[in-house]
Amino acid sequence: MKTVLLCGGKGTRLREKTESIPKPLVEIGGYPILWHIMKMYSHHGFHDFVLCLGYLSDRIKDYFVDLASYKTRDFQLETNAGGDPKITPLSAARDDWNIIFAETGEETMTGGRIRRIEKYIDDDLFFVTYGDGVSDIDVNELLKFHKSHGRMATVTVTLPRTSFGMLNITDDNVVTGFREKPKIESFVNCGFFVFNRKIFDYMSGDESVLERDVLPKIAEEGQLMAYRHRGFWDCMDTYKDNVTLNEQWAKGTAPWKLWSE
Repeated sequence: MKTVLLCGGKGTRLREKTESIPKPLVEIGGYPILWHIMKMYSHHGFHDFVLCLGYLSDRIKDYFVDLASYKTRDFQLETNAGGDPKITPLSAARDDWNIIFAETGEETMTGGRIRRIEKYIDDDLFFVTYGDGVSDIDVNELLKFHKSHGRMATVTVTLPRTSFGMLNITDDNVVTGFREKPKIESFVNCGFFVFNRKIFDYMSGDESVLERDVLPKIAEEGQLMAYRHRGFWDCMDTYKDNVTLNEQWAKGTAPWKLWSE
């Protein structure tokens, strides 16, 4: 079962980082956020990925090629006068991943990117998520939930925290309480989808937006279910988000780090 990762956007709200690299390569603890997401899926037993590439796609390709090559491992070099040198890796690759790098266009919308990789989906079901969000979600439980209801799609939802303190105020303007960055009592889409391949029928072209065109349509038809995630989720949308996630990693308190080195 494949995991499709949306990696083609320009990440304009993180412009401090994304003028020279694509957003999925912005680092947390020395590793791209994309690497963290893939480590989470592979921790749960899912090792096959399709990367929907667009903006600065060559940078993402180069990163993973280098990661798999001798450049990031111990190796032995044997020179041979009059012949080609021989390079022998002396340590195993770090991760057991099978990755398809799919060029889906620099300006293509989210639904259009998914439509373009239909040819790489072999099973009836596949995962999809964004290339900028980390979570401690158990994707096996998510998949179990999806199979239990038999509908076309599942979206993972969560209650986010506001970045502001909130006050309780009476009608006569007396402040009776203060809550620092509480959770908002309204669910948001945090990605981590499971789709039946029938969903490709709802994606008409490159302009198709998953969140605006596809999901509302299948919701109207009663084919979209919500998986409520009560644990950790955060999206690296701004420079401040990047700083926060790096601080958690540095302290050894990153909730999404489910794997052991």
